[in-house]
Amino acid sequence: MPQGSSHLPAPQEPCAAPSSEPRSTPSGGLRSALPGELRSAPLGEPRSAPPGELRRALPGEPRSATEGGHPPSRRPHRVAVIVDEGTNPFEVGVATELFGLPRPELERPEPLYELTLCTPTPGVRMNHGFFTLSGVPGLDAVDDADTLVVPGRPDNVVPRRAAVLAAIRRAHARGARVVSFCTGSFALAEAGLLDGRRATTHWRWTDVFRELHPGVLLDPDVLFVDEGDVLTAAGSAAALDLGLHLVRRDHGAEVAGAVSRRLVFAAHRDGGRRQFVRRPLPDVPGESLAPLLAWAQERLGEPLTVGDLAAYAAVSPATLHRRFRAQLGTTPLAWLTAHRVALACRLIERGEVRLDVVAERSGLGTAANLRERVRRVTGLSPSAYRRRFGPPSGEPVTA
Repeated sequence: MPQGSSHLPAPQEPCAAPSSEPRSTPSGGLRSALPGELRSAPLGEPRSAPPGELRRALPGEPRSATEGGHPPSRRPHRVAVIVDEGTNPFEVGVATELFGLPRPELERPEPLYELTLCTPTPGVRMNHGFFTLSGVPGLDAVDDADTLVVPGRPDNVVPRRAAVLAAIRRAHARGARVVSFCTGSFALAEAGLLDGRRATTHWRWTDVFRELHPGVLLDPDVLFVDEGDVLTAAGSAAALDLGLHLVRRDHGAEVAGAVSRRLVFAAHRDGGRRQFVRRPLPDVPGESLAPLLAWAQERLGEPLTVGDLAAYAAVSPATLHRRFRAQLGTTPLAWLTAHRVALACRLIERGEVRLDVVAERSGLGTAANLRERVRRVTGLSPSAYRRRFGPPSGEPVTA
């Protein structure tokens, strides 16, 4: 899930270290300060969504319906989250925030998603026993989901329950999209979904993962990997990146941008970004790229070059390149191009049909360059992108 654009990286929230403590499964109610926010209604009728032909597209951007994506439907896209013994609460919270809560910022009556949490037993104790989740459906709810999310847990050397692995395999076999957050990738690998495919996991667990699952093409340096029907996020914070990527893939850049603003989170850190940088903050405050990025984003439609960026930052192009690599894990040109493509997608979603106008306003120059860049990033031509994410009436939408 591939390259794209990015903002300043947020720090990773590492998963817990390996644990040798025995597991237990006490039953009981949800003992949490927010008991009502971790429950959801059972799913409705089952739906089968064939994965279609897979092709590589850049992470952080929408993909076509023939690449494992899910075209708009009359009902919300159903998301199920498997909460097993020891699951990390943060990742369950990410799924709840992105796929389970109302989105008033969108000013639309219909929800984007319908979320269900499901457990293999009536009561499941979360990581470190902070609380017990109960009163939610069992694993049969997975059979109704369009997307299945598997969060991580700290005891990754302990085999998963057979019922959990069977539910993951069933979902994948019938064409559902399967997603892991952090070390949830261990469960996907154990279920056989990752053999011979690219995937990622938290960087602290890469050696253990490779030892247990040598057939997986593990990429330990990226935030997430999108293989079309199977997607893996590196760490807990990267779950937000992958979740917003799914929103963008399902509903377009405009909707994903609105959701990210509500979350006060970077809308577009692409999956190819490094999980962490060894110097996340500049030694000298004046070396921060934040002022330059803000300045450039307001001028994407202008003929900006890397030289212009360097001149504004009052450094040489070579120094600017080193700072981009150190702070963002990308190059100035790649960052500029990716943000111009994202702007072009937003203009198309708002109803602009004149490709030369979109190319000019986004800084991509020509309609031919626009077509090439949009197709390379999204897997769709501008016309196909408009049909999928543009205004239903074909009329322009006021920004």
